[in-house]
Amino acid sequence: MIIQRVVLNSRPGVNGMPVAENFHMEEATLPDELAEGQVRVRTLYLSVDPYMRCRMNENTGSDYLSAWKLSEVTDGGGVGSVEDSKDVRFVAGDFVTSFNWPWQTKAILDGRQLEKVDPQLVDGHLSYFLGAAGLTGLTALLGIREKGHVRPGANQTLVVSGAAGACGSLAGQIGLLEGCSKVVGICGTDEKCAILVSEMGFDAAINYKKENVVLRLGELCPEGVDVYFDNVGGDISDAVISQMNPNSHIILCGQISQYNKDVPYPPPLPPVTEEILKARNITRERFLVLNYTDKYAASTMQLCQWIKEGKLKVKETVVEGLENIGAAFQSMMTGGNIGKQIILVSK
Repeated sequence: MIIQRVVLNSRPGVNGMPVAENFHMEEATLPDELAEGQVRVRTLYLSVDPYMRCRMNENTGSDYLSAWKLSEVTDGGGVGSVEDSKDVRFVAGDFVTSFNWPWQTKAILDGRQLEKVDPQLVDGHLSYFLGAAGLTGLTALLGIREKGHVRPGANQTLVVSGAAGACGSLAGQIGLLEGCSKVVGICGTDEKCAILVSEMGFDAAINYKKENVVLRLGELCPEGVDVYFDNVGGDISDAVISQMNPNSHIILCGQISQYNKDVPYPPPLPPVTEEILKARNITRERFLVLNYTDKYAASTMQLCQWIKEGKLKVKETVVEGLENIGAAFQSMMTGGNIGKQIILVSK
């Protein structure tokens, strides 16, 4: 069986910006027969995520991420349908997902790495299992719950950086659902700011490319910031931290502004910002959703319920064609997307 797949063609360098040419499309062959425990799947959707930038380096800088190898197929979150199975848990027609789905049109996978999903939970939007009802949504929800210390009725203000992205757009909405009294987003275009406020319920949004973040936060959050969902790091995070209250909390989710720099993770803070953390007793603990697998089932059901009730609005940027995944990756790294970046491989 002839399939199409995407391999890592070159590395951008530790400090380089990824480009579409770092990936290459090629043909490959799948065996006709399955071994016991294997499942043949057809790829429907693939997820493109910021953390993958680390996997383009020879050393990911993380003990839970493996590096992509040159000339070998790349992988990430995926959803597909079962075509044939020698695993008793799956039959043809089942829909399944995996965090390590190869970027190819069809694949033979070990059934142990697959999880069955029910399209009815997300009103038929299978791609949501890669975003709002998948690890992205779990990261937003569990980040708020485990590290945000949100207390209903406590009049807390939440600020989200990278707020128009896959995780940030959900985190702001979830902050409101969990009891925050005000949510302010930070993103890079007026269009994104407008969508956050008009469609996703944010109280306000700041365009960091046009506005002074410190001054705007002072105007929008006169009583200070209590919870900060940090997706970007760098100067924006320094600005938010300067406005945070004593005993407030940072949810250290991502640092995309630092991913193209040769720095440790989490990146060190400037001395002035570090002093603010200490003086105001602000918590800044690394958050890794993989440490909370025991909470996945209940949290996923909560996310699906909110989606079906219309309480959680989902934004996706869908790109058709496996051959366009490199360009989609490049676009994501330059902040050109709203919501989750999804590749539609086949319908």
